[in-house]
Amino acid sequence: MEKNDSDSIITDLKLPQPDIQERGVFTRIRNYFFAGLLVTGPALITLYLVWAIVTSIDAWVMHYLPARYNPSTYFDVYVPGVGVIVVITGLVLIGMFAANFMGRFFVNLSDKILNRMPFIKGIYSATKQIMETVFANKSKAFREVVLVEYPRRGMWVIGFVTAKTSGEIQNASEVELVNVFVPTTPNPTSGFLIFIPQEDVYTVDMTVEEGLKLVISGGIITPPDKRAKKERTGNKPIRSREILKD
Repeated sequence: MEKNDSDSIITDLKLPQPDIQERGVFTRIRNYFFAGLLVTGPALITLYLVWAIVTSIDAWVMHYLPARYNPSTYFDVYVPGVGVIVVITGLVLIGMFAANFMGRFFVNLSDKILNRMPFIKGIYSATKQIMETVFANKSKAFREVVLVEYPRRGMWVIGFVTAKTSGEIQNASEVELVNVFVPTTPNPTSGFLIFIPQEDVYTVDMTVEEGLKLVISGGIITPPDKRAKKERTGNKPIRSREILKD
């Protein structure tokens, strides 16, 4: 007998399969419900988030956009995405202006002014450094997924190496340190920064995306072991002394 198509879908989605004797009408309906939820849920959530972001940007831009440039004035209907197009176009034009001689002059002038303003200079310099790190790829920030023993030996937390420790913090230690950002579950945008000896950082064969999925899911979504069987050494991670090579 050929396998039912619905059973195949449920198997592919890794849903629990009841025993054949227990596979009644209500059990099958329940499995079909969860299969439909897994199929439509991620897509609907993604579309909702995209729609919320687009409408928020549109609402902000349309408040300042003259009516003659607003398509809704002529079509008498809301045209989504106009604000996003305006913002992208504006950023492209600003980038083009900043790339020429006059643009660099005004950028350097505004940079000097903001860096001399009390309180403002701290926020501006920190924001600028973060943006340059993320977009210009000047370092390997958030490129390493590691495990560290925290808050005590025998307890492990997942973290992301941001950089080698430098400056006054490194001078205060006799061993080489690295900066590790430890996110919280299920919200990885919050967390705390620890400075840990490089020899106590354990590398794992995991991408940043896999590490974030692990954190957000609370450990439910665990990446598979990518090492060959002969290279596996049990559950203990591999200690590395070569993190963030220059």
